[in-house]
Amino acid sequence: MFEEPDGATPLGPDEIHGLKFKHITTRGELDELEQANIQQGLLWLSGRRRGDICDDQFIRNLHRRLFGDVWDWAGTFRQREMNIGIEPPAISVQLRALLGNAKFWAEEKVFPPLEAAARFHHRMVEIHPFPNGNGRHARIAADLYLKDYFDHPRIDWEGGVDLQVNNERRNAYIAALRHADAGEFNAMLVFVGADNQPE
Repeated sequence: MFEEPDGATPLGPDEIHGLKFKHITTRGELDELEQANIQQGLLWLSGRRRGDICDDQFIRNLHRRLFGDVWDWAGTFRQREMNIGIEPPAISVQLRALLGNAKFWAEEKVFPPLEAAARFHHRMVEIHPFPNGNGRHARIAADLYLKDYFDHPRIDWEGGVDLQVNNERRNAYIAALRHADAGEFNAMLVFVGADNQPE
């Protein structure tokens, strides 16, 4: 139904059935709706008084806030195998392990802030907890992790372009994620600017 950019997860019939706006027929229309919802989610985030980004319930609630006006299934873990991500039955356990690790990285200063956020982001994308919106959710979650645990400014993920469409910046982002999948983090660290960060 929707033409996805390179590296994006195609939506299956069950996910498309969860679209709240049945008149939407193009990727552009869907992107506009999702972006408006994300803006509302970011407004909610800016006014929040509680909630820990390293809590799995908060992770689900964040996804719901970012995408819940568009998708019925927002905030719920995916139930089917996809072209990316771990097996659905392992999502909950692996997500809790990541969040525990992320707390430990911050408390014990295991990595500098940008590297910790890059590793947090990569593993969140690798787990791929939700049917869609994982990249955008993981970028926002990583920025929140930086702010809450390190009092560090957000990452400039976009570099002035839209990561939702095919372009050179998106290609570098996807390539960095794929290198990290293979255990090679240098490209991801360069992408987030951690290669220039003091220890």
